[in-house]
Amino acid sequence: MNMRKGWMMAALVLVVFISACSSNGGSKSPSATTKSPGSEAPAKTEKLYVPVISKGFQHQFWQAVRIGAEKAAAELNVDITYEGTETESQVDKQLEMLQVALDKKPSAIGFAALDSQASIPYLKKAKDAGIPVIAFDSGVDSDIPLSTVATDNAVAAGVAADKMAELIGGDGEIAIIAHDQTSRTGIDRRDGFKNRIEEKYPNIKIVDIQYGGGDHLKSTDAAKAIMQAYPNLKGIFGTNEGSAIGVINAVMEAKAVGKVTIIGYDSGKAQIDAIKNGTMAGAISQNPVGIGYETVKAAVAAAKGETIKPAIDSGFVWYDKTNIDNEDVKAVLYE
Repeated sequence: MNMRKGWMMAALVLVVFISACSSNGGSKSPSATTKSPGSEAPAKTEKLYVPVISKGFQHQFWQAVRIGAEKAAAELNVDITYEGTETESQVDKQLEMLQVALDKKPSAIGFAALDSQASIPYLKKAKDAGIPVIAFDSGVDSDIPLSTVATDNAVAAGVAADKMAELIGGDGEIAIIAHDQTSRTGIDRRDGFKNRIEEKYPNIKIVDIQYGGGDHLKSTDAAKAIMQAYPNLKGIFGTNEGSAIGVINAVMEAKAVGKVTIIGYDSGKAQIDAIKNGTMAGAISQNPVGIGYETVKAAVAAAKGETIKPAIDSGFVWYDKTNIDNEDVKAVLYE
């Protein structure tokens, strides 16, 4: 009888153990993303991360690009970082920034190249790692970027050339102060202006092209040297914000306001003030906020495997004293 009772007790324990296993261990525990009602909240999905590497920080243009990038990041709920070199001549430093960004294994990268050739080996690393690249402002000589967000700089510079020709009466000597001869923007703006003058205006001669690296002081010195070498100079085209400000400073120092027609590119308070007070005739403005916004938007789409356009034209406007206060023009200017 005692032996029988002992077997019964053992059987009862076994039944309880099997029942417990069936309710707790017989099936998989709920995962972090499939918690049953009443259990702890599921873990949050990790945000996409997009580093945005610009060509600089020293000009208001790049700060406006940053505003657009941060706006898109907030709307799309992604994390970004935004950085650039102190000057637009620091190609090596920008490449270091690009390598650091790659090391973080981001979801995608936004990149504005200071040198359209030097960055290609780094972009190949991105491609090999499956990291989509979106170029902005300045493209590269490669098909690795899935899209380039930029102004059509050659067309815009051609408009600047037409305005210059009109303002100087289709005749005379002019010059160009460019920000560089390595970036896509530097090349396209220089050549877009130069080609239009040479094709359409046989009585206008471009007597010199100098490069100031987008630096105010270097561009000022270059413009002053040109004016001294060519006393009959009628006009100077500055291909970016820093170049144009340098030309403004040089013309003012030489007391040549009204004698030398200045046409610039980009915006910023110094150019806006110079147009309003008559020192500068006018300028081309890109849409920097739009460039930043569209870059992050395209990067997020690429990271999600969505199809994006290979070229996204962010547009441009010509602005001068006659339209600078128009609402559509004010919308793309920045101070």
